[in-house]
Amino acid sequence: MSACLLKLSACPVKNSAVIAGSIRLLSSVEVSTALRPFYFSVHPDLFGKHPNERSINENSLMQLSSYLETLQRSRSVRPVSLKFYLRPRETSFKGSFQLVTLNLNERDTRNAVLRVLKSCNLPTTYVDNISPAPTSKTQDYYPTPDQKSTAWQKYESMFKDNDDAYGAHIIRGMVKKAKEDESLLSWLKNNIDNAAEKQAACLPIQEEVKRLQVELAQNLGLQEIIWDCGWNVTHFRGCLQSFQALARDHSELLHVLKGRTVVFGSDTGVSLNGNVLLSSGEVRHNWLDFLKHVWQQDAALLAIPAMQKAVSRVLRDIKVVHRKFQPNIMAKSYTSQLRRLVTSLSDYQGRQGYPKSWPQSLEKFELVVEPEAGPLMLSPTGQFIVPSSCPASLLVSFLSEHIPEAERLLSSYQMNKHVERDLHARCIAEFGLLSLRKEDNVTPDLMIACCSKLLERKADLLEVLKGRCLWITNYYSIMSDGHICIPWNWKI
Repeated sequence: MSACLLKLSACPVKNSAVIAGSIRLLSSVEVSTALRPFYFSVHPDLFGKHPNERSINENSLMQLSSYLETLQRSRSVRPVSLKFYLRPRETSFKGSFQLVTLNLNERDTRNAVLRVLKSCNLPTTYVDNISPAPTSKTQDYYPTPDQKSTAWQKYESMFKDNDDAYGAHIIRGMVKKAKEDESLLSWLKNNIDNAAEKQAACLPIQEEVKRLQVELAQNLGLQEIIWDCGWNVTHFRGCLQSFQALARDHSELLHVLKGRTVVFGSDTGVSLNGNVLLSSGEVRHNWLDFLKHVWQQDAALLAIPAMQKAVSRVLRDIKVVHRKFQPNIMAKSYTSQLRRLVTSLSDYQGRQGYPKSWPQSLEKFELVVEPEAGPLMLSPTGQFIVPSSCPASLLVSFLSEHIPEAERLLSSYQMNKHVERDLHARCIAEFGLLSLRKEDNVTPDLMIACCSKLLERKADLLEVLKGRCLWITNYYSIMSDGHICIPWNWKI
C-alpha cells in the first residue's frame, strides 16, 4: 500500500493512549518481534528446494501481513484461513514439513498474534509479558532471562546466529519484494486452473444457498438474508440450515423478523439500519434467546435520530453519519456512545466555546461516532472518525487542524464515487465477471486506478478473467470458493 494511502487512512493522535482506554494494541515492532519464531519456521527462503511449500508460505505471509496491518489501523477485517508449512524444529530432521491451518477472526493484534503462535505450538512468553495497559511511551520489550520460559530459551537459542538475517523487518521486505516482482498476467496463468476448479466445486453449494435464502425469506416474510461474515459459502450454508431448523421448531417466535433483513455476521444484535444480525459462530439456541428480547434493541434504535440530532446541534450542525466502509454497530451501544459525546461537547462549549477560526456552520462536514477504543482520524473519504471517549478538547483541536483537508477529501470523494461506480459496472460487463468486490481499505481513487488498468489491458486479461469472481485487495490469493484476490496496484 502506498505511503500516500497510509497517510490519509489514519491521522494518529498524540495521546492515543487516552483514547484507547484499557485496550492495548501491539505496535508494529512488537508484532514483528513476537512473530519472530514463527518467521523462522515459515520463511520462504527456508524452502528453496521445495517450490510448492515455498509458494504457499509466501502467499500466506502476504495475506497475514495485510490482515495484521488492517488490525493495527483499527479497521474491520474479514476472517481469513491461511495455510503454512513449518520447518521442523529439530535441525537434523529431514522428514516432511508440518502443515498448519490458521483460522483468524480476531479483532485486535494481540489476540491475532497469540492465535498464530499457539496454532504453531510456539512460545507466547513475549506477548504474555507485554503489559495490557496503555503506556505513555512505546518501546521494545524483551523478556529477561528469568522471565523466559524453557521453551522460549530453547527455541531462541536455535536461531541466535540468524538474528541479523531474520530481524523485525523480515516480513515487510519479503512482502515488498513479492509485490514488486509479481506480474498479474503470469500469476493468473499459474493459478487460474486452481480458481476454476474451486469455483466449480462450490457451484452446487452456492445454488443450494440461493435456494435456502429464497425459501426462508418467503416463509418468514423477510426482505432478504445477507452473508457478511467472510467465511466461505460452505459456512453460510451451515448457518442457513441451522436457521431453517430454528424456524421449523419455533416459527411462532420468529414473527419479529417479518419485513426485516437478517444478516449473518460476526456479531448478534440490531444494526443502526434496523437489520437483525446473527453471529455465524453461535448456535441456534443463542439466536433464539436474542430474538426473544429483540424489542430491547428496537427501543434503542428509535432513540438514535434524536441523539444524532443532539450531537449535530452541539457541534454547529455537523452531519452525523456512518463510515463509508463501517462494520456493523449495535444500536443499543451506539445510543450510549452518542450520549457520552454530547455530554462532553456540551460541557466544553459552555466553558470555553469553539475557536473563532471555525466556520459559522459545519453542516458540510461529516462526523462518525465510534466505540470507545476506536481511532481519532480523518478517513480517506473526508469523514471525521471520533471515538465516543475522546475528550472534547482533543476533538476540537483535531477538527481545527484538519478542516481544510476534510473539505478537500470530501470534494474528491463526491467526484470519485460516481467514476468508480461507472468503471465497476464496465469491468463486470466487459470481462463477464460473476462478481467484482473490494476490501474496505481500497478507497475509490485506488479502485478507479485498478479498474482503469483492467480495462486498458482487456485484450490480455479477458480470457483468464471471464466468468470469474474478482476481489480487489492488497495481495494475490485464490480463496477456497475460487474467488480471485488481486492487489489494486497490480502490474501486468
